[in-house]
Amino acid sequence: MAINVDTQDLENYPGTVKRVTIDQTSLVPQGNEGDESYVLSFSTTAYSDNDTSTAIQTLYVTDFKSGWARSSGFAGTANKFSLTASGNTVGIKLDNTVSGTDGNGYYDIVLDYNMDGTPIAGTTVAADMEEKIRAIAGSLETADTGYRLAYMNASVEYINGRFWIVSGSMGKYYTGNSKSSVSVQSGQTNDALAILGFDLPTTSEALAGVVVTEAELTGDYTTGGTTMTVSQNLGADQYDCCVITDGTNVDYFQLTVDPAGGTTLTFGGSVIQNNYTSGEAKIQLLRAQDALGEPKLWHDTIDTITRYGLKTIINQIDYSS
Repeated sequence: MAINVDTQDLENYPGTVKRVTIDQTSLVPQGNEGDESYVLSFSTTAYSDNDTSTAIQTLYVTDFKSGWARSSGFAGTANKFSLTASGNTVGIKLDNTVSGTDGNGYYDIVLDYNMDGTPIAGTTVAADMEEKIRAIAGSLETADTGYRLAYMNASVEYINGRFWIVSGSMGKYYTGNSKSSVSVQSGQTNDALAILGFDLPTTSEALAGVVVTEAELTGDYTTGGTTMTVSQNLGADQYDCCVITDGTNVDYFQLTVDPAGGTTLTFGGSVIQNNYTSGEAKIQLLRAQDALGEPKLWHDTIDTITRYGLKTIINQIDYSS
């Protein structure tokens, strides 16, 4: 059953009601080999420009991945941040913008700060950041106009000491040309990257790009040895770290040279404390992971997905008449 939601712009045009319809439907998408898919749809008869009667395209939600960037959580004091006139700017890149104000897809946003130098609450900074990112939608460079909704619907939240910037797009991928992603860099002037904790960020794009490689031990290893052979190239280099386990014992070790032939691993003779039998142990190449250990999906419930669809339509509606 379709759900009708009456919406208003209470600040600028109170009393002007525009209806958005939420529904579930089935269709056969192009490129789906004729297979039917069930999707959520969000639609409205309202216009994005009342003067020209510009219709708003129906939104069909089939995939739930929205790219994000999260600050380190190490910045700020007591959930407040010391933004100043010389430290209040960061560069934002959503999805695959290529032009930007810096020529590489990043758009600078200049955040508010207190003239008396007092720190600002993280929730206040997040609200200001969200407003400034959304405003970019109206001034995108020509090459980036296809990503307008990514900026227009972007969200910023301050949760447990960390800023989360979430792209306003939703799709299948966190990486590649059709990705939903967020990247934050230093402002071209008056940089605030470290002040906000985005000098040590975690991003959905970086995590999605982490590939865990593993191989089987192909020769017995005895404690004290400095090499072991594995069944395939792990893609490891000198100084990379690995872990070996037989399901009972676990040892961690660092490579001292590049693997010979890609399959002979060399390390210090005192780092592995257990013996391992050929064909009964595996070795994994270690890579950085998400410290929070949470799923990468930002929209992880039907409620948040529905709110996303509503937001996308509402942000395009012209409430002036």
